[in-house]
Amino acid sequence: MREDEAELGQPEMRWYVLKVQSNRERTIRDSLLRRIKRDHLDEYFGEIIIPTEKVVETKSGKKRVREQRLYPGYVMVQMILNDESWYLVRDTSGVGDFTGAAGKPIPMKDEEIERMLGQEETKEEEPAKVKINLAEGDTVKINEGTFESFEGSVEAIDDTSGKISVLIEIFGRPTPVELEHWQVEKI
Repeated sequence: MREDEAELGQPEMRWYVLKVQSNRERTIRDSLLRRIKRDHLDEYFGEIIIPTEKVVETKSGKKRVREQRLYPGYVMVQMILNDESWYLVRDTSGVGDFTGAAGKPIPMKDEEIERMLGQEETKEEEPAKVKINLAEGDTVKINEGTFESFEGSVEAIDDTSGKISVLIEIFGRPTPVELEHWQVEKI
């Protein structure tokens, strides 16, 4: 039957979204890849992606880069939907269901795929973003450095470098000071 499909022109691969158990996306992805290889269904499957972004967190003054899932509990699968591929995916432990209408998986629209995959490509090129729990206009107290114990308001935040600009008052004049985000605390 597979030879006949090849002669007739195989249906094109489409992207589908799977609902999976949260915090198990990676193991479910690995399990799917193993089962595809074991059952020799490689021709029906393309990429299996867990959309993520890199985030920099600072704990105790140390920077740490980690990957954060953009859509926890979801995995994107590029596949040709037929009875064999559908059964393999549905029968994998941890997979809930395809997103879409009840009973019948609906492929994602091309615009949605381009937007999501475009995000993936730009995420790899962009530096990781620093997780900063402050917003512009917040009042903060400086805990470390030359201006320790000064209070001011956050004027600007640069989440790629982790630096913030704080407006403090020196000699009765507002003066912007650039600091690392971990040198201040929100009041």
